[in-house]
Amino acid sequence: MRVPTTRFQNSFGKYLKAAGDGAEVIVTKNGMAVAKLIRYREPPAWVVQEGVPNYSSDRRVTYEEYVELTENSDSRYELIDGRIYMMASPGHTHQIIVGELFAGMHAFFKGKKCMAAVSPYDVKLFNDSECFEDDPNVVQPDILVICDTEQVDDNDRYQGIPSLVVEVLSPSTRSKDMLVKLNLYSASGVKEYWVVDPEKQTVLLYSLEQRGVEDLTVLKFGEPIKSILFEGLEIGTEDFSD
Repeated sequence: MRVPTTRFQNSFGKYLKAAGDGAEVIVTKNGMAVAKLIRYREPPAWVVQEGVPNYSSDRRVTYEEYVELTENSDSRYELIDGRIYMMASPGHTHQIIVGELFAGMHAFFKGKKCMAAVSPYDVKLFNDSECFEDDPNVVQPDILVICDTEQVDDNDRYQGIPSLVVEVLSPSTRSKDMLVKLNLYSASGVKEYWVVDPEKQTVLLYSLEQRGVEDLTVLKFGEPIKSILFEGLEIGTEDFSD
């Protein structure tokens, strides 16, 4: 419903109730929409907030619950090992680094079989199970490199396994990216994993195999990142601290 500002101010309680009942209230001024009042939904108690310490729960969330939650929310979530993680908004430095990395990857892969993509981009993984239905996991890496582009389905959704994944750490995502996601990416068949740590100004380059880490290279900011999997892919890190 559309409501002029004066009427909205005079009957705020009425329109607040309408929004709570599911109505979309558009506030107008001089005939132009200026604001929208919509129903707010608290995330379920079993959703893990990034950065919340000492979280522990035996409840395993189903993929159907994950889909229901994400379809009714503007927030971003990941489903890993039966837990749903609400993703925090990235900071300024995080976005600078993601931009630098993606620009270099996009230029390198242009015209080649593989391509680079940047979050938000859903990736379905299934750990070491036979299929996604047996162990559904949905993540949104900061950057991913896809070489099996034929795995994009009729709904324009990617259903394959990325060859390379990049995560830029934030204080709230450190343990998840360095432990939970490392194990998931390895078990699911991702070949290479870059973990960029703005706080320590380091980059960890993992060469992965399904039984774990095959090799690890540690770089400092200022040193170029040279891909293990893709010969010639090299990205400088000197601008990561801008």
